[in-house]
Amino acid sequence: MNVFLTFDIEVWCNGWTDLDARFPASFERYVYGRSEAGDYALPKTLEIMARHGARGVFFVEPLFAARFGVEHLATIVGLIQDAGQEVQLHLHPEWTDEIRPAVFPDKPFKRQHLCFYDLDEQIALIRLGMALLTEAGAAPISAFRAGSFAANADTLTAVERCGLRFDASLNMNYPISGSDLRAGFDFYHPRRHDGLTLLPMTTFRDGFGRLRHAQVGACSAAELQQAMADSAARDHPCFTILSHNFEMLRAGSSRPDPIVAGRFEALCRHLGRNREQLPTAGLVSPPELTPAADTLELPRCGALATTRRYAGQAVRRLWH
Repeated sequence: MNVFLTFDIEVWCNGWTDLDARFPASFERYVYGRSEAGDYALPKTLEIMARHGARGVFFVEPLFAARFGVEHLATIVGLIQDAGQEVQLHLHPEWTDEIRPAVFPDKPFKRQHLCFYDLDEQIALIRLGMALLTEAGAAPISAFRAGSFAANADTLTAVERCGLRFDASLNMNYPISGSDLRAGFDFYHPRRHDGLTLLPMTTFRDGFGRLRHAQVGACSAAELQQAMADSAARDHPCFTILSHNFEMLRAGSSRPDPIVAGRFEALCRHLGRNREQLPTAGLVSPPELTPAADTLELPRCGALATTRRYAGQAVRRLWH
């Protein structure tokens, strides 16, 4: 069973005022995460993956660079590609009204989610994002993920019209995600949709039966490992995991979060030791994905694994 270890790579200024003054420090935190313990944002992520031979898919948000300069985006792309990892497209359209000249002069206000834009606007934003990544030195783009998983039917049409082959925007745990698609099909597993392959976030049942998506910062290492094993046993076509460039940092600072860093290290170690059964895959030259039957049950993990998550969360609150 192939594992897609995916990352959303974003830069934020922690508010929408004084952006130019805030940006340098924000870029340093979100890209490098420098601390006395080391650089725990992108550099540590890439170092851990390299040490364990894990392959990842890095969905990079480029619209911020239309405000602050493509050289900053090129730094991110260079870090990822120099480490032998692949760059794909991620969009947070919250940046759209901060770009000069205006992208949509007739709508000079903030619209947070991509699904708040019409089809032509979504096509324009995806093409802008692709152009920025290309200018920053990224290899040809084949896959897309909407920020906050806020995609709709127009998004899938826009992604296909822009010549991309994969969409990773759907997440059954986010009500806003695919809200106008749910009557037609669920998106717990990959499927073909017109000319696209849809690669939704993996959802599993935790040890108490609750639905949870497979995110490093939101699951214990044991939960992810057990859910992957159960998914493979059920002959699922793949398992898609989410992380971010800032997940190994404590909230609001560049200090490492040892709980999440430990989870990520354990996850990559597990994938490295089990690479024959759980190979990590990319989307530049992806493996053949057989769409799953709608009747496939969701993977599960045990109660002890979920209890470990609660224990880790309690420790994190004490440290924070």
